[in-house]
Amino acid sequence: MSQGSSKIVPVILAGGSGTRLWPASRDAFPKQFQPLTGDLSTYQETLRRVADPALFDDPVVITSDAFRFFARRQAADVGVKATVVLEPARRDSAAAVAAAAAFVEKTRPGSAVLALAADHVVLDDEVFRDAVRLGLTAAEAGKIVVFGLVPTEPKTAYGYIRPGAALDGDDDLCLVDAFVEKPDATTALDYLRQGYLWNSGNFLFKASHMLAEFGKYAPDIAAAASEAVDKASEDIGFVRLDPDAFSTARKTSIDYAVIEKTDEIAVVKGRFRWSDVGAWDAIWQVSERDGEGNAVHGDGVVLASHDCLVHSQGILTTVVGAEGLLVVATPDAVMVAPREQAQAVKGLVDALKAGGRDEATLHRRDYRPWGYIEALVAGPRFAVKHIVVDPGGVLSLQRHQHRAEHWVVVNGTATIEIEGEAPRLLTINQSAYVPLGARHRLSNRGKIPLELIEVQSGAYLGNDDIERIEDIYQRA
Repeated sequence: MSQGSSKIVPVILAGGSGTRLWPASRDAFPKQFQPLTGDLSTYQETLRRVADPALFDDPVVITSDAFRFFARRQAADVGVKATVVLEPARRDSAAAVAAAAAFVEKTRPGSAVLALAADHVVLDDEVFRDAVRLGLTAAEAGKIVVFGLVPTEPKTAYGYIRPGAALDGDDDLCLVDAFVEKPDATTALDYLRQGYLWNSGNFLFKASHMLAEFGKYAPDIAAAASEAVDKASEDIGFVRLDPDAFSTARKTSIDYAVIEKTDEIAVVKGRFRWSDVGAWDAIWQVSERDGEGNAVHGDGVVLASHDCLVHSQGILTTVVGAEGLLVVATPDAVMVAPREQAQAVKGLVDALKAGGRDEATLHRRDYRPWGYIEALVAGPRFAVKHIVVDPGGVLSLQRHQHRAEHWVVVNGTATIEIEGEAPRLLTINQSAYVPLGARHRLSNRGKIPLELIEVQSGAYLGNDDIERIEDIYQRA
């Protein structure tokens, strides 16, 4: 156990999903890991925002088992060493924050924590860090510090903060007179007139003090989270919270569980530009736009159009003579809607799920610990896939009961093992056949990504026809 320091421990909450940003965001690959407004995902941008070693310690990431390899890989890609803590079930933000506070207090006692959502956009990183520095003194003095922003409209999806008396003579750091979570539209409009602030959903606090406040206002959640941390286990570098303990935590938000109830709260008036990018109209709002108000991400062309968003992943997407449209294209789905109907995308996804459409939750590209598989073509008894294996990546030793496979290497060098054959190397344009039922494994011992085309043939080609015998990622 290491002792806490004056540095702040960032805690990145990265376990949710965002159906309103379909088809880019889906349950299997949600919005926080997607490059929605630039080259990096919002998760990576958040990690970089708190990477100043003079102010921040190494971050803790709270996410689910399904996203553990995304979290580790994307952190490494931006040069950040993160401790990834796995929630065994989604219990909303209260249990996540309580577990994070318990984990930090156990591993870095005495530390301050900055809890951040992984799916928010902040356009002024240094201004944001200045706000954190301003709030740190209040957090060290025992306050839970929230970051308030001047509202631009009476949104009902946000919490509202009424600032009170200034602290330390600074009008940008105040006590909180009232905190109200998600008011109705009439009340929200009245709050705008009274000078309330939006709650940005980011919190700065001493870990020990947050645990004490949970003990006062949500002792059941505090007990479940603390036990889950005390009984946590290590799994190939990940920290797994105890599932039995964590599952007893009540499902509610940190706002309802603690923030609305505590008196120990202060607010920093944030001067940074911020968005929770909860829907595609928010992506348009935070994007750079041309003289006609159009924003384009990816391979898109817009002509004679105004105030449109084009977000394209991998295919040319064109818009002509439109106004106020959201056009989002992925290799297997396209979504078009007026900007004012952005919130209705959630209902569209619900309808797709009810209809049994795989596109509602799955992408063609299926990420694995070692790389990814992308579906190219499929028929009644065959499928063609593009497989990319990262340097050092090793697929499980496996076999299939209903299909055979044919591999053709198109880049890099593969080390292959097929039952009944000696292990061998395959280089570009070389191929191998894997008979039905044969145990086999594929790995990349080279320095560059291995790419190959896999042709599957057989009576049944489902992913559940994989019998894993050995696996370095402990999926067997």
